[in-house]
Amino acid sequence: MLKKKIKKRRVSKGKYFINTIIISVLLLFTIFFLFIPKVSLNAPLKEIVNINSYYTDKGITISDIFGNKTVVKLMDKIKTNKNRDYNINYTYKNNIFTYHISKKVVVKDIEKPKIKLNGDLKVYYCPNSEYKEQGFTAYDNVDKDITDKVKVERDKDKIIYRVFDSSGNKSEVIRKIIAKDVDSPSITLNGDDNIFLSLNEPYIEDNVTINDNCDSDLTSNIKITNDIDNTKVGDYKVTYKVSDNSNNKSKIIRNVKVREPLKPNTIYLTFDDGPRDGTTDVILDILKEKGVKATFFVTNNGSASLIKRIVDEGHSIGIHTASHKYDIIYASRDNYFNDLEQVHRRIYDITGVDTKLIRFPGGSSNTISKKYSEGIMSTLTREVLNEGYQYYDWNIDSGDASFATNPHKLYNSVVNSISHDKYNVILMHDTKTYTRDALSSIIDYCLSNGYSFDSLDIDTIPLRQKVNN
Repeated sequence: MLKKKIKKRRVSKGKYFINTIIISVLLLFTIFFLFIPKVSLNAPLKEIVNINSYYTDKGITISDIFGNKTVVKLMDKIKTNKNRDYNINYTYKNNIFTYHISKKVVVKDIEKPKIKLNGDLKVYYCPNSEYKEQGFTAYDNVDKDITDKVKVERDKDKIIYRVFDSSGNKSEVIRKIIAKDVDSPSITLNGDDNIFLSLNEPYIEDNVTINDNCDSDLTSNIKITNDIDNTKVGDYKVTYKVSDNSNNKSKIIRNVKVREPLKPNTIYLTFDDGPRDGTTDVILDILKEKGVKATFFVTNNGSASLIKRIVDEGHSIGIHTASHKYDIIYASRDNYFNDLEQVHRRIYDITGVDTKLIRFPGGSSNTISKKYSEGIMSTLTREVLNEGYQYYDWNIDSGDASFATNPHKLYNSVVNSISHDKYNVILMHDTKTYTRDALSSIIDYCLSNGYSFDSLDIDTIPLRQKVNN
């Protein structure tokens, strides 16, 4: 009995010892594996890199149980200037462990060549003609220009363009071609877009020129209508319509303005560059005393009270310029209209008058504008009319901005230039003291010699000079 108990104790102690060893070993292995860093690639085992591209190595990441991460990258750069395979080995070593991990980098041309078509991917051509190839180019990142390697094939209503580069990369582009005329005829006005007629002056049709991509002569298809009544002052339109043989339509309009003519034996005094205190106010006093009306093309200078007085006393007011800086206002269309709108807004804010009268700085015939923008005056003289403005030049320059620099010279300049046989639109400047001082004598001379005075307005046929830019 005693022997059995002793034997039983020995067996229990043996089992306990074995269990202790097993648990210790498992614990050691658990601790060992917990503390082994986790190593992972930051890219696939095989990377394919396009030739001549920039390769960025993403390396490997080592993570430990505490959340710390270490990134190991290549010391040497991968060269991508030619086809080549790289076997890359990463090594990580700490105080206990050394790790090796590998991957492959393959450098090769994987980029497709590019085909660029001239024109659109969908092209319409005239039904009565053959499709004409619009052209193409092909470029490859390695082979460069491979336009001559492009194969062109027509399949009914498609043109197929194919090309292979030297690495076997293929590109294909398809252009749809449709035998249909979808383009409207172009209409060009012969003569001016805007025409002025004096009351009762007959309208003479200048007609239009028609061009069409498919049809050669559409003259018989033109339809012209107008609503002109030359017995009444007003704005009228001449409308031109045309259809080609595929029923594509076009329309264009010519504006015809019937106006009161400038009157012979009449003096139209016009003043630029003001208002100015000390000159404009005195000029207004003289005009009021003599019972004469004039036209003032104003700037952003001078007091608001003078702007208001011009309108209140029955004179015409027009827009000259905000800055009078040729290099700014004649640099572009937008610059001119920005300058114009400043004065336009000032006049309206002060007087409530929405004036449409304009005088270009230097006149419409100026050539200084050519220095800042070729053809700008041709553009502006058309654009201001399209925006509803009217511009007015002159046929007599008083000389007060050049040679006539005292009242006597100015007086002689004006009285020697006017004529009973014509209308006399006189350019003067209400910023000049000698203009102010000569004005009373000039008016007296004109009145005593049978001239009458009038002001310009939107219903007066404007005097225009020849545009030289």
